[in-house]
Amino acid sequence: MVATKAGPTATDAEQALVNQWRDIQTVHARTHCELDRELQPYGLGASDFEVLDVLATGLAEDGTDAFRVQDIACQVHLSQSALSRLIGRLEKDGLVERGMCSEDRRGVRVCITEKGSRVHAEARPVQRTVLARMLPGAGA
Repeated sequence: MVATKAGPTATDAEQALVNQWRDIQTVHARTHCELDRELQPYGLGASDFEVLDVLATGLAEDGTDAFRVQDIACQVHLSQSALSRLIGRLEKDGLVERGMCSEDRRGVRVCITEKGSRVHAEARPVQRTVLARMLPGAGA
């Protein structure tokens, strides 16, 4: 006996939309894996680099170089618990420092260290090269 799939059939427009979404997911997954592989010699994964990149290239909302953890989470798309674990690893490696927020004692601020800035500067061209190679139209 052959099982058949029940349910509504997708219109051509719906299927095109689903296919586009799946293509985006595929590019993201492949790019993330490639970044993990290429950044490994620097002791970083893709998410590690993203956190360092936010800290190295941006300013926090208050104009300082110390970011609140929740502000970093919004930029790197990690849950706060996953980000806290990642920041803990980066801190253990001497790449970032954590401190309490002066305006909110429950909050934690993170800033990049000199070592973190050096590692970021060394790894940045590698990350940018991978993005240019993996993302459609990025090199154009």
